[in-house]
Amino acid sequence: MIRRYFFWCSLLGVTVILSACSWLDSGTMRSQSPEDDAEESTTRLIGDIVAPFGLYPVRIEAVGLVTGLDGTGSDPAPSELRQHLVDEMQIRGVENPNTILASRNCALVLVQATLRPGIQKGDRFDVEVRVPSQSETTSLRGGYLLETRLGELGAMEDGYIHTGRIYGQAEGPVLVSPSADAQQDRIQACQGRILGGGIATQSRKLALVLSPGNQTVFNASRVANAVNRRFHVYRNGLQVGMAKAINNELIELKILPRYKDNVARYVEVIRALAISETSPQRMQRITALKGMLRNPDTAPRASLQLEAIGPDGIPPLLEVLDSKDPEVRLYAAEALAYLDRSEAARPLGELAVQYPAFRVYALTALSAMQDYLAMEQLHEMLSSSSAETRYGAFRALTVMSLQDPITADQNIGRDFRYHVLDVAGPPLIHVTTSRQAEIVLFGKNQEFLTPLAIDAGTKIMVTSVSPNQISVSRFAVGQADQKRLVSTKVDEVIRAIVELGGTYPDVVQTLQEAKAQGGLSGRFAVDALPKAGRTYQRTIASEEGVMPVSAVETTLSEPAPDLFTKERQHTSPQEDGKKAEKTVEEAPNSPKTSAKKRNRENFFSKIRSLGSKKSAEPQKVNAE
Repeated sequence: MIRRYFFWCSLLGVTVILSACSWLDSGTMRSQSPEDDAEESTTRLIGDIVAPFGLYPVRIEAVGLVTGLDGTGSDPAPSELRQHLVDEMQIRGVENPNTILASRNCALVLVQATLRPGIQKGDRFDVEVRVPSQSETTSLRGGYLLETRLGELGAMEDGYIHTGRIYGQAEGPVLVSPSADAQQDRIQACQGRILGGGIATQSRKLALVLSPGNQTVFNASRVANAVNRRFHVYRNGLQVGMAKAINNELIELKILPRYKDNVARYVEVIRALAISETSPQRMQRITALKGMLRNPDTAPRASLQLEAIGPDGIPPLLEVLDSKDPEVRLYAAEALAYLDRSEAARPLGELAVQYPAFRVYALTALSAMQDYLAMEQLHEMLSSSSAETRYGAFRALTVMSLQDPITADQNIGRDFRYHVLDVAGPPLIHVTTSRQAEIVLFGKNQEFLTPLAIDAGTKIMVTSVSPNQISVSRFAVGQADQKRLVSTKVDEVIRAIVELGGTYPDVVQTLQEAKAQGGLSGRFAVDALPKAGRTYQRTIASEEGVMPVSAVETTLSEPAPDLFTKERQHTSPQEDGKKAEKTVEEAPNSPKTSAKKRNRENFFSKIRSLGSKKSAEPQKVNAE
């Protein structure tokens, strides 16, 4: 009942804000643009009577156990966190959990993650781990987070930490910054990430909330019908719409696959749909939008409305594809891309290369196209001199619905994706620290420079034994030493590390230390991602040509696409001991369940058999 009360209170807050905004729009804040007056006088859009719900990230948490440490863990002191972890282990049937926690090869950690808007069941997300501020653990390097379920977490008046609804689960090797030294920078050494280590167990819902004065079943039905006329899929030969009217206030939305990596744009296009419009009214609005489209200040709104109109909105967009104004070209090409028009591919490719401020939007739009011309544009960028352009094009190719052999995973490690691209351009090695553990070699025959001596994690060493040969060795307590002799090719060394049990963090540390020692012949880049919000110098056309307006720097008025958004980090030791913030959205009638009563069968399943032993060996804990 309490969660239901807060849910409807939040909706009431949205409607109150909408009411105030409606008054401002109808009065003092009305645009004075003639095109706006013509448009608003003839057509009412969905955005005029609704507000989106669910377009914000939410945080989920857990208390977990990292194992496989090389004596850098600690026995956690008595606390609510320790008791919560012991309770979880006992619920899973682990005997003598305190014996396991006492091992210096294990560490209690706080686990946090952020669920992006529109995430679907089965989608992956990044997970962050850190030790509590009072912990004696000195490093998480080489550690492995055992399966942990994440949800709402909070300390209650009874002195215990309770877990609410579960939204995801996480597991995997912890990536600690290779530059973090446990002796000099303990804070950095005691936090890390598991890239793509989380899996959503529920889909986050998107919805539209009707404003006050419009909350009727009739209006909810009209809005849903308008969305379904424009956005639908076919399943078993039947047309299935993307919207469903739940009641007189709420319309639930499903995400059209084409917009899966740009959910914010999807919602904006839906808000730009006409609720009801005759053919003459549509033609009148298109005429007004054609004028707005040529002005970079009004082009964003005009292009969204033309995209929402659908096929009838394509001709005006095609007319401005050769505009001298790059902003106008971008807005038109984006809209055409989401309408799957091949004419958008060339201008988007050119804009992505020439304008860093436009790159994130152009690449995302190209990735949404089911067109071989778009694929060709992305292929050309793989040989660019810009690391950001090359990797941005590669990521766009990986999410295209068209299958491209160049993006096929080499399948050498279960915890990361590995790609070797036989492309032109300067040699480049790219690694990620967000969304997906991934290594991409741009250039097939890249080599390490000798001499070389590197620690790849806590158990593997990479050393040169001759100018043309490298030794990859594994040393672990209680196990026979292992060694591989390979050439100096980067590809062969990476494969040898994985063969000896190395993980993604081990390979990344090898590459970063090699670069620091001058052991890489080419460029090494980490998270070279196109970014939203960059400024650029706006230009205007004159009789003599295009003149720069040096006094004006501007940014695009578009939301950041999900494809290149780096998931937010929130590892703050100051949060220890504080009541967990409640941020996960709750649907009505959601169950409220404590950790002691919830039966989560797989949690700590990997250490169940270790509870009766006197000590926990990290090699056995991590065994598959």
